[in-house]
Amino acid sequence: MTEPAGGEQKKTGEPDEDKPQPTLLEQMGGLSGLFYSSLPVIVFVIANAIFGLTVGIWAAVGSAVAITVLRVVRKEPLQPAISGFFGVAIAAFIAYRTGSAKGFFLFGIWTSLVYFGVFVLSIVVRWPLAGVVWNALNGSGQAWRKDKKSLVAYSIATGAMALIFGARFIVQRWLYDEDSTGWLAFAKIAMGYPLYALGLLTVVWAVRRSDKHLKALAEEAPAEETDEEAEARLRAKYAQAPVTENQ
Repeated sequence: MTEPAGGEQKKTGEPDEDKPQPTLLEQMGGLSGLFYSSLPVIVFVIANAIFGLTVGIWAAVGSAVAITVLRVVRKEPLQPAISGFFGVAIAAFIAYRTGSAKGFFLFGIWTSLVYFGVFVLSIVVRWPLAGVVWNALNGSGQAWRKDKKSLVAYSIATGAMALIFGARFIVQRWLYDEDSTGWLAFAKIAMGYPLYALGLLTVVWAVRRSDKHLKALAEEAPAEETDEEAEARLRAKYAQAPVTENQ
Protein backbone atom coordinates (compact mmCIF):
# COMPACT_ATOMS: atom_id res chain seq x y z
CA MET A 1 0.00 0.00 0.00
CA THR A 2 2.92 2.30 0.78
CA GLU A 3 4.77 1.83 -2.54
CA PRO A 4 1.90 2.83 -4.86
CA ALA A 5 1.31 5.96 -2.80
CA GLY A 6 4.98 6.88 -3.10
CA GLY A 7 4.89 6.21 -6.83
CA GLU A 8 1.88 8.47 -7.25
CA GLN A 9 3.58 11.27 -5.34
CA LYS A 10 6.64 11.04 -7.55
CA LYS A 11 4.57 11.18 -10.70
CA THR A 12 2.64 14.12 -9.35
CA GLY A 13 5.85 16.01 -8.63
CA GLU A 14 7.44 15.40 -12.01
CA PRO A 15 5.41 17.97 -13.99
CA ASP A 16 6.36 20.68 -11.47
CA GLU A 17 10.04 20.15 -12.32
CA ASP A 18 9.28 20.43 -16.02
CA LYS A 19 7.33 23.68 -15.73
CA PRO A 20 8.79 26.38 -17.99
CA GLN A 21 10.48 29.30 -16.29
CA PRO A 22 8.40 32.51 -16.23
CA THR A 23 9.24 35.06 -18.90
CA LEU A 24 10.51 38.55 -18.10
CA LEU A 25 7.04 39.96 -18.73
CA GLU A 26 5.46 37.39 -16.39
CA GLN A 27 8.00 38.18 -13.66
CA MET A 28 6.96 41.83 -13.84
CA GLY A 29 3.27 40.97 -13.52
CA GLY A 30 2.42 40.69 -17.21
CA LEU A 31 0.74 43.40 -19.25
CA SER A 32 -1.66 44.04 -16.39
CA GLY A 33 1.31 44.72 -14.11
CA LEU A 34 2.63 47.33 -16.52
CA PHE A 35 -0.78 48.98 -16.62
CA TYR A 36 -1.37 48.83 -12.88
CA SER A 37 2.00 50.39 -12.06
CA SER A 38 1.40 53.31 -14.43
CA LEU A 39 -2.26 53.99 -13.58
CA PRO A 40 -1.84 55.82 -10.22
CA VAL A 41 0.78 58.13 -11.73
CA ILE A 42 -1.42 58.97 -14.72
CA VAL A 43 -4.46 59.48 -12.48
CA PHE A 44 -2.49 61.79 -10.18
CA VAL A 45 -1.19 64.00 -13.00
CA ILE A 46 -4.59 64.33 -14.69
CA ALA A 47 -6.55 64.92 -11.47
CA ASN A 48 -3.96 67.40 -10.21
CA ALA A 49 -4.03 69.35 -13.47
CA ILE A 50 -7.84 69.58 -13.49
CA PHE A 51 -8.91 69.64 -9.84
CA GLY A 52 -5.78 70.51 -7.88
CA LEU A 53 -3.28 68.78 -5.60
CA THR A 54 -5.65 67.44 -2.94
CA VAL A 55 -7.93 65.72 -5.43
CA GLY A 56 -4.88 64.42 -7.28
CA ILE A 57 -3.50 62.84 -4.12
CA TRP A 58 -6.77 61.14 -3.17
CA ALA A 59 -7.35 60.01 -6.75
CA ALA A 60 -3.92 58.36 -6.88
CA VAL A 61 -4.42 56.60 -3.53
CA GLY A 62 -7.94 55.56 -4.55
CA SER A 63 -6.71 54.05 -7.80
CA ALA A 64 -4.00 52.11 -5.89
CA VAL A 65 -6.64 50.75 -3.50
CA ALA A 66 -8.91 49.81 -6.41
CA ILE A 67 -6.03 47.95 -8.10
CA THR A 68 -5.32 46.00 -4.90
CA VAL A 69 -9.00 45.04 -4.49
CA LEU A 70 -9.21 44.03 -8.14
CA ARG A 71 -6.20 41.74 -7.76
CA VAL A 72 -7.78 40.13 -4.70
CA VAL A 73 -11.04 39.52 -6.57
CA ARG A 74 -9.25 38.12 -9.60
CA LYS A 75 -6.93 36.05 -7.36
CA GLU A 76 -3.85 37.57 -8.93
CA PRO A 77 -0.46 37.87 -7.15
CA LEU A 78 -0.80 40.48 -4.43
CA GLN A 79 2.86 41.35 -3.87
CA PRO A 80 3.14 43.82 -6.80
CA ALA A 81 -0.16 45.46 -5.84
CA ILE A 82 0.74 45.78 -2.14
CA SER A 83 4.21 47.19 -2.82
CA GLY A 84 2.70 49.52 -5.41
CA PHE A 85 0.05 50.69 -2.95
CA PHE A 86 2.61 51.54 -0.27
CA GLY A 87 4.75 53.32 -2.86
CA VAL A 88 1.79 55.45 -3.94
CA ALA A 89 0.78 56.10 -0.33
CA ILE A 90 4.27 57.34 0.59
CA ALA A 91 4.48 59.45 -2.56
CA ALA A 92 1.06 60.97 -1.84
CA PHE A 93 2.05 61.74 1.76
CA ILE A 94 5.20 63.54 0.62
CA ALA A 95 3.20 65.54 -1.95
CA TYR A 96 0.76 66.50 0.81
CA ARG A 97 3.52 67.54 3.22
CA THR A 98 5.43 69.54 0.61
CA GLY A 99 2.27 71.06 -0.84
CA SER A 100 3.65 70.49 -4.32
CA ALA A 101 2.63 68.10 -7.09
CA LYS A 102 6.24 67.33 -7.92
CA GLY A 103 6.67 66.05 -4.37
CA PHE A 104 4.69 62.99 -5.48
CA PHE A 105 7.82 61.83 -7.33
CA LEU A 106 10.40 62.69 -4.68
CA PHE A 107 10.30 59.31 -2.93
CA GLY A 108 10.96 57.44 -6.17
CA ILE A 109 13.80 59.78 -7.11
CA TRP A 110 15.74 59.25 -3.89
CA THR A 111 14.92 55.55 -3.82
CA SER A 112 16.64 55.25 -7.21
CA LEU A 113 19.77 56.85 -5.76
CA VAL A 114 19.77 54.45 -2.82
CA TYR A 115 19.42 51.45 -5.13
CA PHE A 116 22.24 52.80 -7.29
CA GLY A 117 24.53 53.03 -4.27
CA VAL A 118 23.65 49.55 -3.02
CA PHE A 119 24.28 47.94 -6.42
CA VAL A 120 27.63 49.71 -6.83
CA LEU A 121 28.71 48.84 -3.29
CA SER A 122 27.88 45.16 -3.85
CA ILE A 123 30.23 45.13 -6.85
CA VAL A 124 33.02 46.82 -4.90
CA VAL A 125 32.87 44.25 -2.08
CA ARG A 126 32.70 41.41 -4.67
CA TRP A 127 29.18 40.33 -3.72
CA PRO A 128 27.29 41.53 -6.84
CA LEU A 129 23.60 41.65 -5.97
CA ALA A 130 22.47 40.04 -9.23
CA GLY A 131 24.35 36.87 -8.28
CA VAL A 132 23.50 37.01 -4.57
CA VAL A 133 19.76 37.39 -5.15
CA TRP A 134 19.47 34.89 -8.00
CA ASN A 135 21.45 32.11 -6.32
CA ALA A 136 19.74 32.70 -2.97
CA LEU A 137 16.29 32.39 -4.54
CA ASN A 138 17.30 29.21 -6.38
CA GLY A 139 19.31 27.66 -3.55
CA SER A 140 22.39 27.33 -5.78
CA GLY A 141 24.91 27.96 -3.03
CA GLN A 142 28.06 30.07 -3.28
CA ALA A 143 29.98 28.16 -5.95
CA TRP A 144 29.55 31.07 -8.38
CA ARG A 145 31.65 33.36 -6.17
CA LYS A 146 34.65 31.05 -6.47
CA ASP A 147 34.44 31.12 -10.27
CA LYS A 148 36.03 34.20 -11.86
CA LYS A 149 33.89 34.15 -15.03
CA SER A 150 30.66 33.86 -13.00
CA LEU A 151 31.72 36.69 -10.71
CA VAL A 152 32.53 38.93 -13.68
CA ALA A 153 29.22 38.12 -15.41
CA TYR A 154 27.15 38.87 -12.32
CA SER A 155 29.16 42.06 -11.74
CA ILE A 156 28.32 43.22 -15.27
CA ALA A 157 24.61 42.48 -14.71
CA THR A 158 24.68 44.29 -11.36
CA GLY A 159 26.45 47.22 -13.02
CA ALA A 160 23.71 47.40 -15.65
CA MET A 161 21.07 47.61 -12.93
CA ALA A 162 23.10 50.30 -11.17
CA LEU A 163 23.25 52.34 -14.39
CA ILE A 164 19.47 52.10 -14.75
CA PHE A 165 18.82 53.44 -11.27
CA GLY A 166 21.52 56.06 -11.68
CA ALA A 167 19.94 57.27 -14.92
CA ARG A 168 16.52 57.41 -13.26
CA PHE A 169 17.88 59.59 -10.48
CA ILE A 170 19.76 62.00 -12.76
CA VAL A 171 16.92 62.50 -15.26
CA GLN A 172 14.08 62.68 -12.76
CA ARG A 173 16.00 64.86 -10.33
CA TRP A 174 16.68 67.33 -13.15
CA LEU A 175 13.00 67.36 -14.12
CA TYR A 176 12.09 67.83 -10.45
CA ASP A 177 14.34 70.89 -10.21
CA GLU A 178 12.75 72.21 -13.41
CA ASP A 179 9.23 71.83 -11.92
CA SER A 180 8.20 69.67 -14.90
CA THR A 181 5.52 67.55 -13.24
CA GLY A 182 4.11 66.23 -16.51
CA TRP A 183 7.51 65.19 -17.83
CA LEU A 184 8.30 63.70 -14.43
CA ALA A 185 5.30 61.41 -14.79
CA PHE A 186 6.37 60.48 -18.32
CA ALA A 187 9.94 59.77 -17.21
CA LYS A 188 8.77 57.68 -14.25
CA ILE A 189 6.70 55.46 -16.55
CA ALA A 190 9.17 55.34 -19.46
CA MET A 191 12.15 54.65 -17.20
CA GLY A 192 10.25 52.11 -15.11
CA TYR A 193 9.45 48.67 -16.49
CA PRO A 194 11.02 49.21 -19.95
CA LEU A 195 14.46 49.90 -18.48
CA TYR A 196 13.92 47.29 -15.79
CA ALA A 197 13.29 44.71 -18.52
CA LEU A 198 16.61 45.61 -20.17
CA GLY A 199 18.34 45.17 -16.83
CA LEU A 200 16.74 41.75 -16.37
CA LEU A 201 18.03 40.72 -19.78
CA THR A 202 21.59 41.28 -18.56
CA VAL A 203 20.81 39.25 -15.44
CA VAL A 204 19.49 36.38 -17.60
CA TRP A 205 22.67 36.57 -19.69
CA ALA A 206 24.81 36.42 -16.53
CA VAL A 207 22.85 33.46 -15.14
CA ARG A 208 23.21 31.47 -18.35
CA ARG A 209 26.91 32.28 -18.68
CA SER A 210 27.57 31.31 -15.07
CA ASP A 211 25.53 28.09 -15.21
CA LYS A 212 27.22 27.03 -18.45
CA HIS A 213 30.72 27.61 -17.11
CA LEU A 214 30.06 25.97 -13.74
CA LYS A 215 28.56 22.95 -15.50
CA ALA A 216 31.62 22.67 -17.73
CA LEU A 217 33.92 22.82 -14.71
CA ALA A 218 31.89 20.12 -12.96
CA GLU A 219 32.17 17.84 -15.99
CA GLU A 220 35.93 18.36 -16.25
CA ALA A 221 36.54 17.71 -12.54
CA PRO A 222 37.53 14.11 -11.65
CA ALA A 223 34.75 12.05 -10.15
CA GLU A 224 34.88 11.70 -6.38
CA GLU A 225 36.01 8.31 -5.13
CA THR A 226 33.28 6.31 -3.42
CA ASP A 227 33.86 4.45 -0.14
CA GLU A 228 33.74 1.12 -1.98
CA GLU A 229 36.33 2.27 -4.52
CA ALA A 230 38.61 3.60 -1.78
CA GLU A 231 38.36 0.30 0.13
CA ALA A 232 39.11 -1.74 -3.01
CA ARG A 233 42.14 0.47 -3.81
CA LEU A 234 43.56 0.06 -0.29
CA ARG A 235 43.05 -3.70 -0.36
CA ALA A 236 44.85 -3.94 -3.69
CA LYS A 237 47.70 -1.80 -2.38
CA TYR A 238 48.30 -3.84 0.78
CA ALA A 239 47.77 -7.13 -1.03
CA GLN A 240 50.76 -6.31 -3.25
CA ALA A 241 52.98 -5.29 -0.32
CA PRO A 242 54.19 -8.86 0.63
CA VAL A 243 54.99 -9.63 -3.01
CA THR A 244 57.23 -6.57 -3.20
CA GLU A 245 59.08 -7.56 0.00
CA ASN A 246 59.77 -11.11 -1.29
CA GLN A 247 61.25 -9.66 -4.46
